[in-house]
Amino acid sequence: MPRLHIAAHRPGQQSPITQHRRIGLLRKLITDDTGELRARVAAILLLLYAQPLGRILGLTLDDIDTTGSDVLLRLGDPPTPVPEPVADLLLALRDQRTNMRTATNRNARWLFPGRRAGQPLTTRTIGPLIRDLGVPTIPGRLAALHQLVLQAPAPVIAQALGFHYTTTQRHHAAAGGTWNRYTGRDG
Repeated sequence: MPRLHIAAHRPGQQSPITQHRRIGLLRKLITDDTGELRARVAAILLLLYAQPLGRILGLTLDDIDTTGSDVLLRLGDPPTPVPEPVADLLLALRDQRTNMRTATNRNARWLFPGRRAGQPLTTRTIGPLIRDLGVPTIPGRLAALHQLVLQAPAPVIAQALGFHYTTTQRHHAAAGGTWNRYTGRDG
């Protein structure tokens, strides 16, 4: 019997979706309310801020700042502004969180509370819901990160969104960015 050969998975093998598709998905997630709100918001944060699902699910109510005139989300330092149509959805999710009726979850601070007491939703639960919305998680994150590092220097993106600077530098190079001489230091 011939041997079965399965190629090893190598990180970085997936290609980002196109910017056109990313924007189309964002538009659909913002305007089409047929999907579950928590899945839509998680997918939007993934496509807008290139956040991994684990970090999105780890967000708490304290990470949403509404003290000023803008809604800010604490992903890095300083908190990141959330554009208006997305801010409305984020605040709606904050006010309509699921899994809050059990006695053990009543005081949960998670933006995405899970079924287990004191735990956020799991990636195994939210991942399929996001894929059902037509959002490819890894290619979508890659596309978002590539676009972000084309718009601003990689160290700025790293600090604002909570990434390691080498991660954003690597994506900057892959995206063909032009911020080559930016050091992030005063001169």
